[in-house]
Amino acid sequence: MIDVHFSRKKNPSPPSGPEKGLVVSSRAMTIYNSRPVVLCLSGHDPSGGAGLQADIEALLAQGCHAAPAVTALTVQDTVNVSDFRVLDREWVLAQANAVLNDSTVAAVKLGMLGSLEMVDTVVELLQAHPHLPLVCDPVLRAGGGGRLGKDEVGYAMRERLLPLSKIATPNLPEARILAELPQGSADECAAKLLPFVEHLLITGGHGDEQEIHNRLYSRDGTTRTFTCQRLPGSYHGSGCTLASALAGRLALGQDLVSAVETALDYTWRTLRDAEQLGKGQFVPRRLPLDFCS
Repeated sequence: MIDVHFSRKKNPSPPSGPEKGLVVSSRAMTIYNSRPVVLCLSGHDPSGGAGLQADIEALLAQGCHAAPAVTALTVQDTVNVSDFRVLDREWVLAQANAVLNDSTVAAVKLGMLGSLEMVDTVVELLQAHPHLPLVCDPVLRAGGGGRLGKDEVGYAMRERLLPLSKIATPNLPEARILAELPQGSADECAAKLLPFVEHLLITGGHGDEQEIHNRLYSRDGTTRTFTCQRLPGSYHGSGCTLASALAGRLALGQDLVSAVETALDYTWRTLRDAEQLGKGQFVPRRLPLDFCS
């Protein structure tokens, strides 16, 4: 195998004879050890703040490779979502199976589904690969509050997808929808949802407390609370960032509790360093931890 590359001198002399500048060497191609592949089934956000771009950036920062399969197309910006369209099930299955048949997938991250049919589609796909750890981010609302699916989609996810998941990562408003407890506390929602899922991470931040409490509930009865400082402003794509980072940590072989802690710490740093790229919410700056210490 030969390595072909181009080089440019600072003061090139006029070429004589054949075109100069192409350098061929016998150096062997550098082949790296493969990064863990995480299959992402999520919607596309054209603003780049949430959805599949958030998945790709957050997983890259963990040292993983994201394989994105589009479930839905959205019309949204950093302010809110105005419309969305769910893809045909055949297209989603074809995308996901192309990845699964080609690569050794280490984990699956689930985001926006948007319809009951898409819930059924993803259930069918995951039942064929029960060994893969699934991180389920039940995306039902955009950061600006716009709906990304009817509440019935959330109920279907609770009944059919949570039992297939290693962990679900709803924020408190989403947990209330899933649990059908409009004013429920995190503890009350967890009591309703743990019969469906092995682990449940209910994130805080939607109140006005100075310290944010992120609560990890497990079916064995253990509960852990991770606190962090509240940051000013509101953020577009924080939930996608967290769920993807968590899927990446699990794909790397980290145990669940430490993976949750690492993903929460990483997400907080991306919010601390967030950018205002549009007229609405801040967008997480999803750099590797080495760059956001």
